[in-house]
Amino acid sequence: MNRRAPPKVETPRADQASGVSGEQLSFLPPPPFCPTWPTRGTLADKALGMFMDGRMIDHPDFENSTQSWRLGAVVFTLRTLGWPIETIEIPSPTEQSPDRVIALYHLDAKYTAQALAMNGRAANAG
Repeated sequence: MNRRAPPKVETPRADQASGVSGEQLSFLPPPPFCPTWPTRGTLADKALGMFMDGRMIDHPDFENSTQSWRLGAVVFTLRTLGWPIETIEIPSPTEQSPDRVIALYHLDAKYTAQALAMNGRAANAG
């Protein structure tokens, strides 16, 4: 008797199985926008000011403005404080690093408007 092995069935990737890619779907509403403002004069404060001005920031941009190369750490701090800083990854290959990707960071304008409105209410309450 000749027994054949069952055909191999590959498990589909998550994006193939669900028909969507990248973002996890949720039935829960997003958390309310209620960030904490960074301490004045810190790198996080300077970066937030740049974001609130509508700028998209990469590492060279941040370094030229602040003399600090720690943009990734500053973005992490702002996110911890509740600021939804978005990352856009841009392929930027070089001969030495063909898979190189750089990050551009920005804050969506709707959050800037909400933050300014919240800050105005706080200033008027005191």
